[in-house]
Amino acid sequence: MNPFAILRIAVRALLRNKMRSLLTTLGIIIGVGAVIAMVAIGEGAKAQVEAAFSSMGSNLLILMSGSTSGGGARGGFGSQPTLTWEDLKSIRKEASSVRFAAPVLRTGGQVASDEQNWGTQIYGTTPEYFDIRNWRMARGARFSDVEVEAGSKVVILGATVVDKLFGPSADPVGQYVRIKNVPFQVVAVMEQKGQSPMGTDYDDGVYVPTTTYLSKIQGGLKNYLGGMIFIGAHNLTELPRAEQQVTNLLRDRHRIQAGQEDDFFLRNLTEMASAQTEGTKTLTTLLASIAAVSLLVGGIGIMNIMLVSVTERTREIGVRMAVGAKGHHILAQFLVEALTLSVAGGLLGVGLGLLGASRLAAAFHWPMLIRTDIILVAVGFSAVVGIVFGLYPARKASQLDPIEALRFE
Repeated sequence: MNPFAILRIAVRALLRNKMRSLLTTLGIIIGVGAVIAMVAIGEGAKAQVEAAFSSMGSNLLILMSGSTSGGGARGGFGSQPTLTWEDLKSIRKEASSVRFAAPVLRTGGQVASDEQNWGTQIYGTTPEYFDIRNWRMARGARFSDVEVEAGSKVVILGATVVDKLFGPSADPVGQYVRIKNVPFQVVAVMEQKGQSPMGTDYDDGVYVPTTTYLSKIQGGLKNYLGGMIFIGAHNLTELPRAEQQVTNLLRDRHRIQAGQEDDFFLRNLTEMASAQTEGTKTLTTLLASIAAVSLLVGGIGIMNIMLVSVTERTREIGVRMAVGAKGHHILAQFLVEALTLSVAGGLLGVGLGLLGASRLAAAFHWPMLIRTDIILVAVGFSAVVGIVFGLYPARKASQLDPIEALRFE
C-alpha cells in the first residue's frame, strides 16, 4: 500500500474528530513546549553567567591580603596587610604559569571636569591589568610602563564617568580632569563592560598608574601593597597550576608552616562561574525532566484514544480485511495515525515553546538561546512516543478476526 495513501487516510480519520485529536495531543504539545522553553531560557541564563564572568577577565585569579584577628573578632580578607610589592615581583618572575600580574589599589573620590564633577572609584594599576581583564580602549591609548615608572599624571576614564563629566557622545581624550584637586590628562576611554554579576557598574571608575596613585592620591603602606593583585594565567588549563604555584610561593615567602592557615586569600573566578553554570544546568535538567513526564502522559493519552478508535472502527477494519487488506496494512494504518498525532503535537509544542520562551525572556529581561539540536530531539522524541504508545492499539487492530469485526455493532 502506498505510504502517502496511508498518511492521507490517517489525516482524514483524525480530522473527523478535530477536538478529540487536539486534546489527545495536548500532553505532547505541553511537554515539547516546556522542553523547548526551559532549555532556551536555561541556555540563555548559562550564556549570561559565562558572559558576566568573562567580562571580569580571562583565566583570572584575585589575590587578597589576610584578615585581622583581635579580641575574638576576625576581620575580612584584606583587613590585614600581608602582601608586599616584593611578593608581586616574585609572582611575575617565579610562577611560570602566570602570564600577567597587576596590582589594583582603590579608593573613592571626586573627579571633576571644567563644568561637572562625579564621585567614583579611583584605581591605581599597571598596563597588565587591562590585558588580564580583556579591556580594550574605545578611544585613545592606555598608559604605558614608561608612564608608570615616571609617575605621569595621566588617567583612563570609564564610560559612565565620561557620560557624567562630558556627556554621552563626548571625546575627552587630551582634556584634563581633576582628581582630588590634582590635574590629570585623559589619555583613553575604555570600552563599556556593563554590570558585574553582583550588580556593580564596571564603567564607573578611573584608572591611573600605581606610582601616581601612591604619590598624588593615596599614600601607600611602604613595603606592603594596600590592595589586591589580579593574576592572569597563560590559558584556562594552566589556571589550577598557576593557583597552586602562587599559593606555594607565598607560603614559602611568608614562612607559613605546614598545617597553618594562609595569611592571604586566592579567589578563582572560574570556579565561581562553573558553580553558577552547574546550578543553572541542574535547574534546566529538572524542568526538562518535568517536561519529559508530560510527554509520557501525552503518550498514554495517545494510546488511550487509539484504543478507543480501534473499538469505534472495528466494523471498518472488518470491511477492509474482507476486501483484501492484510494485518500489516491495518497495523501500518493505525501506527501512522498515532505517529501523525504525536509529530503534529511536537511541532505545535515547538511553536508554543519558542513563543513562551520569547515572552519570558522579554518580561524578565533574560537572554534566550535557541538550540536546533534540542528542537530536533524534542520532535524526534515525540515521534518515538507516538510509535511506542501507538504500537499496542495498532497490533490489536491488525489481529482482529474479520468475521467478528464485521458482526460488531
